Amino acid sequence: MVKICIVDTTFARVDMARHAVDVLTTLMPDVQVVRRTVPGIKDIPVAIKTLMEMEGCEAGMVFGWVGPTLNDKISYAVYSLALQMVQLELGRHIIDVTVHEDEAPGDPARLREIAVDRARKHAENLYLLLRRPDELTRRAGTGRRQGYPDAGPL
Repeated sequence: MVKICIVDTTFARVDMARHAVDVLTTLMPDVQVVRRTVPGIKDIPVAIKTLMEMEGCEAGMVFGWVGPTLNDKISYAVYSLALQMVQLELGRHIIDVTVHEDEAPGDPARLREIAVDRARKHAENLYLLLRRPDELTRRAGTGRRQGYPDAGPL
């Protein structure tokens, strides 16, 4: 059995974690997912660190949603740095699945598509990291994207 810790936020406008859990349980029938929800992205680093330590998770996924303002982008940069520090402290992967409101301004349907695609593809990435790392090596340099169509190799 593999245990995955997931932290998401109430600030998000799409339940991305639900889509990731669907992929993870399909690809890894023996997975146990431990999920917690916090208010916003700045709450995620301590929540995922605490959860992974308490639950003994092999890896984690976090789901953030960032507004379009400069303050939102600064908050994301701080959050992202904190998350990197948590990964280094724990010595375990934590996949960051974040959507930025300005990726599809004025188009909520497209924003939802981006969020769902990104969550599902990153769940597959986590599966590959844990169970089939050689497949990731085979995909090196292929221009894969999460939330958008693949760009392809040059």
